[in-house]
Amino acid sequence: MKVRLLAFAYTAQQAGFSECVIESDATDTPRQLFQRAAPAVATEGLRVAVDCEYHDWDAAIGAASEVALIPPVSGG
Repeated sequence: MKVRLLAFAYTAQQAGFSECVIESDATDTPRQLFQRAAPAVATEGLRVAVDCEYHDWDAAIGAASEVALIPPVSGG
């Protein structure tokens, strides 16, 4: 199946894309997907969302169609 990977803010610069589509398996984890697509991105301190819901980095994505890197947000 194909999964759309999204990256925002500085993570998009590190990954080299803001959006890309890769082949995936239902047993793949978000960590595995981003290691394949963007090995230079350090995932420490980042959250991940699968189909618009926060997800564990090491849990299978199942039938997901979208996985997004969520960088930390600062505000005032």
